[in-house]
Amino acid sequence: MKYSLEKKCSEIQHQTRSFCMFVLFIIGSMVCACKNDKSETSVTKEKENTIRIKSKDSIPSGMVWIPEGTFFQGAKKSDTLAMAHEMPRHSVHIDSFLIDIHEVTNAQFDKFVQETKYITLAERPVDWEELRKQLPPGTPKPADSILQPGSLIFKDRPDGVANLYNFSQWWEWKNGANWKHPQGPESDILGKENYPVVHVAYEDALAYCKWAGRELPTEAQWEYAATGGEKNKVFFWGNQLEAVAAMANTYTGDFPKNDDKSDGYSNTAPVKTYPANNFGLYDTAGNVWEWTSDWYDPNYYSQIHEQVLSNPSGPNQPINGRPEKVIKGGSFLCNDTYCASFRISARMGNSLDSSSEHKGFRTIINK
Repeated sequence: MKYSLEKKCSEIQHQTRSFCMFVLFIIGSMVCACKNDKSETSVTKEKENTIRIKSKDSIPSGMVWIPEGTFFQGAKKSDTLAMAHEMPRHSVHIDSFLIDIHEVTNAQFDKFVQETKYITLAERPVDWEELRKQLPPGTPKPADSILQPGSLIFKDRPDGVANLYNFSQWWEWKNGANWKHPQGPESDILGKENYPVVHVAYEDALAYCKWAGRELPTEAQWEYAATGGEKNKVFFWGNQLEAVAAMANTYTGDFPKNDDKSDGYSNTAPVKTYPANNFGLYDTAGNVWEWTSDWYDPNYYSQIHEQVLSNPSGPNQPINGRPEKVIKGGSFLCNDTYCASFRISARMGNSLDSSSEHKGFRTIINK
C-alpha cells in the first residue's frame, strides 16, 4: 500500500510541462505516458566553465567541504517506509567535493537572471506545434487562453479527497506561475529573497550552474552529503519520525486536507530555518525537492553488481523513452501518510521539462 502511494506521489513529477497543461485543462486527468524525444545532448551538464578545487582552502562563501568517504546508499533495514526503488542498499565511495549549504535562493537566482537575461521554461510562450507532437493525431488546438506559460501549484483540499490515488485533486496548472510568481500572477517573491527558488526545470538549473561555474550533484553525492557522515540513520537527525516537525519543513497534519503548521510553515520556508546536519547542510529533508544529474531508473539499484561503486553517476541513459532525472530530499508537501520523502534514501524521477512550486536545487564543485 505504501509503495503504491509513493508511486502515485511521484507520478506527478513524471509529467512534461506541456502534457500537464493539456491533460489538466482539456482531458481532466493525468496520464504518465507522454513521449519526450529530447536527447541528452540538449541537456548535457555544462562543465567547461566549472571551477575545480585542489584542497579545502578558499571554500566559496555558502558552501561546505564534504570529505572523501564510503557509505551505504539506499534504504536502511530499519526504514519501515522504504520503497522498492530505494533497494537494495549498496556500498559507494565518494571523492571529496564542495556543496551549497542550502538550496539556491530567490536572491541568488535573481542575480543570475539579471546578469544573463535568462528566461525560465515556465515563462516561455507555449509552442503549439511542439505540443501537438506529444498528443494523439488529430487533437484539436486548445483555446489561446489555455495555451499560456505557467507551472504546477498545490491547492489545499479542506473538504478532503475521495482517495489518495487521484493526485490531480491537489495539483493545478496555473497560468503565469513561475519563479517570480510562485502561486500565479497575483503572487510575488518580495520579502522572500532568502526562500528557495522554485518552478525551476532541469534546463533552468543547468543554466544557473553554467553561469555560476558549478554542477548539479549526482544522486550519490547528494545522498552522501545528506547523511552528514552518519551511518544507519533513516533521517539526517536519527530514526525518530516524530521529530520531523522540529527538523524539517514538511506537511504536518491531514494531507492534503489540513496542514496544521506545527513545523511553522504551510509552504516553503526560508533556507536555514531548520537545523543543519553534521556536515552543515540545511534542508536536506523537506522544503523543496532538489534536482540531481542522474537519470532515473527504478530498477537501477537492483542492477548494480560491483562490490563498491566509485563516484557513480547513475544509469547511462533514460528508460522507456521518457527522460527523467532523479530528485532528492522531499518537500513541504511530504507527509508520512502519503509521501514520506524526507528520508535520506528517498528518491523520485522527474521529467526534464516539468516545473512546480515544490522543486528547486543546490549546486556543487568537484575537486
